[in-house]
Amino acid sequence: MEPVPVDEEGTAPDEQDMRATVALSGDGTDISEARHLAAEFLARVQAERGLPVSQRAVEVTRLVVSELVTNAHKYAPGPVLMDLRIAGDMVEVVVWDSEPVLPVARSADAGRVGQHGLEIVMAVAQGFEVQREPVGKRITARIALLDDPGGAVAGRSPQ
Repeated sequence: MEPVPVDEEGTAPDEQDMRATVALSGDGTDISEARHLAAEFLARVQAERGLPVSQRAVEVTRLVVSELVTNAHKYAPGPVLMDLRIAGDMVEVVVWDSEPVLPVARSADAGRVGQHGLEIVMAVAQGFEVQREPVGKRITARIALLDDPGGAVAGRSPQ
């Protein structure tokens, strides 16, 4: 799995280091590789661009990637696209799949086994949105690159 060049879309060369896009097969075998790509991306922007990235941001990003890609594989037929990009002091994890049905976070239920991925993403992300596309949907989660100065871990409600 190699990042797809984004300069075809008009991204400036200095912005290209701040973005990685990858097409995933959709068969579920590449979830761990997507997590690895996310960690490598954050290490690269930290090393090459000098952006501060906390270890917590790396781990939360890997978790969000895992949950979003797993859900896409589970509920949508076909390929999945994942885009990682730096936007200010956030990393945006964008996952597109071909399923047009928008996900809905379920109410908390300690007795429910599984189906907590969306709840987890919403709890740890500073921003979350779902958009219907001409084909399928796009889910975006935003994660702070630095730990909260107050030490609190807080997500945001969906927008």
